[in-house]
Amino acid sequence: MLSISLGPVALPLLPVLWLGAVWWASWGAERWARHLAPDVPAQAARAGQVVMVAALVGGLAARLGHVVRHAEVFASSPWSVLDVRDGGASWVAGGLAGVIALAWGLRHTPGLRRPVWGACTLSASGALMLGWALGVGRPPPPVSVPVQALYGSAQVLHLGQATGRPRVVNLWASWCGPCRAEMPLLVATQRRETELDILFVNQGESAAAVRAYLNDPGWTPDHVWLDSARALGPALGSPGLPTTVFYDAHGQVVSRHFGILTAVALETELRALRPSPSSSSSASHR
Repeated sequence: MLSISLGPVALPLLPVLWLGAVWWASWGAERWARHLAPDVPAQAARAGQVVMVAALVGGLAARLGHVVRHAEVFASSPWSVLDVRDGGASWVAGGLAGVIALAWGLRHTPGLRRPVWGACTLSASGALMLGWALGVGRPPPPVSVPVQALYGSAQVLHLGQATGRPRVVNLWASWCGPCRAEMPLLVATQRRETELDILFVNQGESAAAVRAYLNDPGWTPDHVWLDSARALGPALGSPGLPTTVFYDAHGQVVSRHFGILTAVALETELRALRPSPSSSSSASHR
């Protein structure tokens, strides 16, 4: 599962789980410390503060780890480091930094170590179990959804099968603000990236509405499909829009992205789909 819907609002599931775990750990550490030392309220407040500071340090480290890993992409647009809408984070770097920050924050308060470490352990375990139950990080299975070509006939869209070409599947609607914002980038990328296919699968709108939207700015993207039943989003684990799924040439899901795609985020994802120079040269010599 990639996103959850709360009425008209859709939220990315992983950050929601992380924020919930941080809040629960802070609240639990403070309550636990107050139970151990009811006459020292300042110490209980300190327990919650240590958790929050460690979470902030971990979050910054997770972002920094992602930026360092993709330094070449961010070098062309340094300010995009601050644009966290791309969802880029190294959870390994963030987790290590958070643990170190917890240990550092508790170095002079041994009486808080048990409630803080205990609350963080319980909260992290609960978040991991809930995430596992909801399928966070679990790639979606192959799906087959009936769709209608915008300028063609009805077909069945098969995802998760080898096609010999990488695929980028974008779920969108004209009423979705982030979808409208990322559409020019995706259309330009479709024209430029000739070694992969970008599929625009509209969710729930009529052919007339989609044509009117695309004709207004004069866009003529290829591979525009209509999913009138809005079946593809739930099948891919993301009822919210926009959702973009990246498949390699073997039909395997490389990554999924919920929310607006920035230029840096898209380039980061596409680098994992493009064939490496070594593989391309070896294939040409066969």
